[in-house]
Amino acid sequence: MEILNLKGTEDTPTILLDKKNGIFEISGRSLPEDSAEFYTPVIEWINAYASDPNSSTEFAIKLEYFNTASSKLILDVLSALEEVKGIKVFWYFHDDDEDMEEAGQEFSELVEIPFEFKTY
Repeated sequence: MEILNLKGTEDTPTILLDKKNGIFEISGRSLPEDSAEFYTPVIEWINAYASDPNSSTEFAIKLEYFNTASSKLILDVLSALEEVKGIKVFWYFHDDDEDMEEAGQEFSELVEIPFEFKTY
């Protein structure tokens, strides 16, 4: 399976999806001009991965900030991850960022995936 590696910018997160090395991460800031267009290849990659996943998958989300349009697409990413057997999401947030912690809590209630919350 091809690696999906999107380099982050001021407005878009870094995304690395690497089945072979077991690296699944979204990090940075997410406020792309067209969230749906930006996240479509990510969701397509996850859908393909779900048909033949690794025995366990640890998906790290380390977002510093995301806008309202991105939140819908992040939920779509998490919904796609529901189809991956053996998935666990690690939601990272700065220890003084209550908004990002709350956002993770809200996402965890909307999907059927185990979440673990970690500060950095």
